Amino acid sequence: MEEKKAFVHPTSFVDEGVEIGPGTQIWHFCHISPDAKIGRDCKIGQNVFVDKGVVIGNTVKIQNNVSVYRDVTLEDYVFCGPSMVFTNVFNPRSAYVRQESEYRKTLVKKGASIGANATIVCGNTIGSWAFVGAGSVVTRDVPDYALVYGNPAQVKGWFCECGEKLKFTGGKATCRKCGLKYVKKNNLVERAGK
Repeated sequence: MEEKKAFVHPTSFVDEGVEIGPGTQIWHFCHISPDAKIGRDCKIGQNVFVDKGVVIGNTVKIQNNVSVYRDVTLEDYVFCGPSMVFTNVFNPRSAYVRQESEYRKTLVKKGASIGANATIVCGNTIGSWAFVGAGSVVTRDVPDYALVYGNPAQVKGWFCECGEKLKFTGGKATCRKCGLKYVKKNNLVERAGK
């Protein structure tokens, strides 16, 4: 079996030291900065910027017009909707030179989805399989499986790994689409068994 090669559109720039996994597609007008690591089978849409040293997992989809700045990490199966925004300095000022030590790390965990035009303020973690609604502003950590939206984003519900909204009764939920089971403890949700 022949391994799929990565595809980089000729209008895109890939700097020295970049690692791109097999099957990954990088489309028009992208810039991948030095030492970035992009996993296998990713889809990087038009006009995406990936900053120096950024780590992107496997099977990640980044839609058009997204900048993934330094100190942002995207784990496997993350979805970044069109024109959503990451930041990496909490209180930027153009009149003052910023040191890299002032960057705040942002982690987007496995399977999380971020809707179009959402903003993720740096220093926060988006939990596994969480869903950030379109246009939301995330100013604090998002729990695993949480549905958040608004400005500032608030927990409004819970999602299954398959993308179906969960309905809890007595602290338990079974996904009506795929059958996965969940429990709610201390206002957090986790899978019931493996």
